[in-house]
Amino acid sequence: MLYINNNLITQKANNERGFIIMNIALTAHDAKKELMVQFCIAYCGILSRHNLCATGTTGKMLSEATGLNITRFMSGSQGGDQQIASRISCNEIDLVLFFRDPINAKENEVNEATLLRLCDVYNIPVATNIATAEALIHALENGYLDWRDIVNPKK
Repeated sequence: MLYINNNLITQKANNERGFIIMNIALTAHDAKKELMVQFCIAYCGILSRHNLCATGTTGKMLSEATGLNITRFMSGSQGGDQQIASRISCNEIDLVLFFRDPINAKENEVNEATLLRLCDVYNIPVATNIATAEALIHALENGYLDWRDIVNPKK
């Protein structure tokens, strides 16, 4: 299927099992980057069937560790979180995996709050910890997130 959204053409195709290919954003605080790497190694087979994007350092680490093809934005503190938020508001992201460090406060928490708020506004499934990420990755694998294409169709 081909969709035109704000002069940007995106293509939604089906993977080999017939499920929709999702656009997945990946980001992690410094203290959670290694956990994100281990998560992506474990689920590389599932993630490789989807379009991935990530903030700068997270994307670099994930790409090097897994060989996954990842579109990299700026690092989170330099605007990468805002770049992902912008794509969410344009309905170009279908799932967000954002491993947060709830213990150590960050200087860009306002940007993170905006990103999470936009996920709520646009009905984007979001995981902020590994437990929720595991649930969402299994839902993704089984096609349970294909409703995104019905609830939020690309125009």
